[in-house]
Amino acid sequence: MLFRDDGPKDILNFISGGESDAAYRPLVITPSSLKDYHFEYTECDSSGSRWRVAIPNSAVDCSGLPDPVRGKECTFSCASGEYLEMKNQVCSKCGEGTYSLGSGIKFDEWDELPAGFSNIATFMDTVVGPSDSRPDGCNNSSWIPRGNYIESNRDDCTVSLIYAVHLKKSGYVFFEYQYVDNNIFFEFFIQNDQCQEMDTTADKWVKLTDNGEWGSHSVMLKSGTNILYWRTTGILMGSKAVKPVLVKNITIEGVAYTSECFPCKPGTFSNKPGSFICQVCPRNTYSEKGAKECIKCDEDSQFSEEGSSECTERPPCTTKDYFQIHTPCDEEGKTQIMYKWIEPKICREDLTDAIRLPPSGEKKDCPPCNPGFYNNGSSSCHPCPPGTFSDGTKECRPCPAGTEPALGFEYKWWNVLPGNMKTSCFNVGNSKCDGMNGWEVAGDHIQSGAGGSDNDYLILNLHIPGFKPPTSVTGAMGTELGRITFVFETLCSADCVLYFMVDINRKSTNVVESWGGTKEKQAYTHIIFKNATFTFTWAFQRTNQGQDNRRFVNDLVKIYSVTATNAVDGVASSCRACALGSEQSGSSCVPCPPGHYIEKETNQCKECPPDTYLSIHQVYGKEACVPCGPGSRSTQDHSVCYSDCFFYHEKENQSLRYDFSTLSSVGSLMNGPSFTSKGTKYFHFFNISLCGHEGKKMALCTNNITDFTVKEMVAGSDDYTNLVGAFVCQSTIIPSESKGFRAALSSQSIILADTFLGVTVETTLQNINIKEDMFPVSPSQIPDVHFFYKSSTTTTSCINGRSTAVKMRCNPTKPGAGVISVPSKCPAGTCDGCTFYFLWESAEACPLCTEHDFHEIEGACKRGFQETLYVWNEPKWCIKGISLPEKKLSTCETVDFWLKVGAGVGAFTAVLLVALTCYFWKKNQKLEYKYSKLVMTTNSKECELPAADSCAIMEGEDNEEEVVYSNKQSLLRKLKSLATKEKEDHFESVQLKSSRSPNI
Repeated sequence: MLFRDDGPKDILNFISGGESDAAYRPLVITPSSLKDYHFEYTECDSSGSRWRVAIPNSAVDCSGLPDPVRGKECTFSCASGEYLEMKNQVCSKCGEGTYSLGSGIKFDEWDELPAGFSNIATFMDTVVGPSDSRPDGCNNSSWIPRGNYIESNRDDCTVSLIYAVHLKKSGYVFFEYQYVDNNIFFEFFIQNDQCQEMDTTADKWVKLTDNGEWGSHSVMLKSGTNILYWRTTGILMGSKAVKPVLVKNITIEGVAYTSECFPCKPGTFSNKPGSFICQVCPRNTYSEKGAKECIKCDEDSQFSEEGSSECTERPPCTTKDYFQIHTPCDEEGKTQIMYKWIEPKICREDLTDAIRLPPSGEKKDCPPCNPGFYNNGSSSCHPCPPGTFSDGTKECRPCPAGTEPALGFEYKWWNVLPGNMKTSCFNVGNSKCDGMNGWEVAGDHIQSGAGGSDNDYLILNLHIPGFKPPTSVTGAMGTELGRITFVFETLCSADCVLYFMVDINRKSTNVVESWGGTKEKQAYTHIIFKNATFTFTWAFQRTNQGQDNRRFVNDLVKIYSVTATNAVDGVASSCRACALGSEQSGSSCVPCPPGHYIEKETNQCKECPPDTYLSIHQVYGKEACVPCGPGSRSTQDHSVCYSDCFFYHEKENQSLRYDFSTLSSVGSLMNGPSFTSKGTKYFHFFNISLCGHEGKKMALCTNNITDFTVKEMVAGSDDYTNLVGAFVCQSTIIPSESKGFRAALSSQSIILADTFLGVTVETTLQNINIKEDMFPVSPSQIPDVHFFYKSSTTTTSCINGRSTAVKMRCNPTKPGAGVISVPSKCPAGTCDGCTFYFLWESAEACPLCTEHDFHEIEGACKRGFQETLYVWNEPKWCIKGISLPEKKLSTCETVDFWLKVGAGVGAFTAVLLVALTCYFWKKNQKLEYKYSKLVMTTNSKECELPAADSCAIMEGEDNEEEVVYSNKQSLLRKLKSLATKEKEDHFESVQLKSSRSPNI
């Protein structure tokens, strides 16, 4: 069976135009000496053997073909610079003008997409093929060939560059790339013919590179079919476009053999047999395909860039072809402006309308030396010796007793480039611009140079070996050690960008901040927290569009000053007070222990008061100890303030105590989803480290890796540049279903808060205000507690840094970690991008229980004992604290005994009242009878003679001897009056006690 395939074609197809599939199958060979037939290998059998057979060419009818012969083993391959000559089955050297990788293929020409490569665009859940029927969102999304390299898409579509190769033995794939923008995800992975990802690409995420520099990436390949994917996805959260990924020089090793050599591409040559690589033609030369040498251009009228395939006519010189410089100071202390042609010079001065270089300017006095440097009468400035200082205009002087030099660098005069700074130029298309300076000094500022083309990166580097605080200050871990500040402005007519980048310990360069377009003169400060070797980089690019002309050469950036404090090996422009040893007052400075300031009267170290932290900027005097905010305390070394998770508040003569220690572990919130302008789904992911941990920043956010990897990170890894730690941080999460990824992606991690301000029930602290309508009103009377934080890093949009407020609300229905939310009116957690608000509801945010949170219930007295129970008030708005008291049992008198006593007393009283009432009622009846009788007698005798003056005692009457006159009512009389219904009238009553009484 013959070994043929209709899959992707290799680079030979692209170069020669013939039908060949050697990229992943053995090639069909037609030796030049054979007219009617060619040789092929059969497919390998199970023992790894194959046969060489002769095959008639198409449209040829011939006989007498050579007999099949045993071929080379299936894993056989020639060395680099050789090819397999099929007639004799031996390896031969490549001729001049050609090269060979032996068992590999290389793609280094990108004028168009090579045969065998394809683009597939993915938008959301829709796969868009290579046809023209793509939806509007990804209609133009693809990898674009740019000559020497291929460029990825610039939008938020996911586009894959795919190539398939079949290997007879294990090999590898190697490519060079530029990947400078973390707003685009770049992954490289390999699948087999079953669309299963290979184990060799477990680490599929490609690392970022420095601006203008080419990185390399290689992955091992297994034998069999390997499908290679270069996939990019832009994350456009605003209107700013991403910077594309660039890929070039893709090399695949592991092809069984190659049967012919590749011709050198245009712009390169090979002048030796057996070459495995072609050399690049130098400037002002060119070559065509398969060249053995380069041809020179006419130097007077033509030019060419390095690696050119043709010469270009020189245009007339214009103002865009030269730039100005300031000459170094001469022996007389003078400097002047001079003009120089931009190198390489591509213009002609002898043509019509061409201009010539302007004459040099007048000589002027040189600017003074920068602070910390001095001029010893020569034409250059020198750093002051250790222990001395100078403002740049005077000689260096030693610091007075009790002081020490304030070391650092302050560059504000730019006559020459400082010794610890350098400038360079990088071109994205690999065109060399190193021969020209990227930046030029200009007296009171340093500005971007001309470069070779508009899309060059103009690089300015500042190297500082380390940072350390003053001698008298012992910095604690995580505190500020120094800062770098620079003043700049940009003047642009295109899409220029200025990048500020930081490299720590020469491991990787990361973009800290960037500014696009024209910016007014402003200052930017970056704070240093680690004593390490730093390289600060300013990179300026006039446009990121692929063009090699000089249309925007007048777009530039100016840096007026650069200041670095507490720099190791720095110079001093002034002196500051330091602590002296206790035994000798005028001796050298001694370091103070952590958290100690310098007392002004004695210059001795003294510890800061409790709950204050030591300012890194001022250690002289007690005012260097800054009080902590409300509800916070300082660490033992007075380095920072933090909350210990306990808070106390007085409300209406009631003490409320809170314990948030259960919530001290990091709380998380996945907010969203949100969508970009093209519909890409993303989430805002927040981590909050509320309190505790001795002020350590426990919230971690990651970049360019899956969010699941965070669990495997070490929180204290200072060198892991894709990890940020803070009290509050934010990441942008792209879900796996949004872009077809196999795991969620995390990017754009930023620090929202790295400094704790305080905790209070008030809604305002240090210009951070939580408006009443920001969150729903709490249903309880328990006050919310607010944690306030800020970020020490400023940005272009947040000139005072970011700030964060976390509202802690008691909610018994949400136990444990509770629920974190953001304001409904600000779904991203912020309305202005600078101040962030969070509501954290949890039962753990309720105050601790006290005796005011329960009441007692008394039971009935049974058999001489009474039970008292205690229950919580409803609804219960507290947690933990004191526990409910145990039920109380007390002695008591039973109810039956007292009931009997009461009944007996009541019955006796009732009988007594009845008896008295009856007695007095009877007496009253008798008196009324007697009185009525008297009246009747008197009335009957008004017309008769007076009767005898005595009255007989009726039968049954008592014979009383006394007559009792009484106007005062006794108790018995009162009872009698009540019985006879007498009310208010008092009268004199007479009791007849004798049968013979005086005259009435």
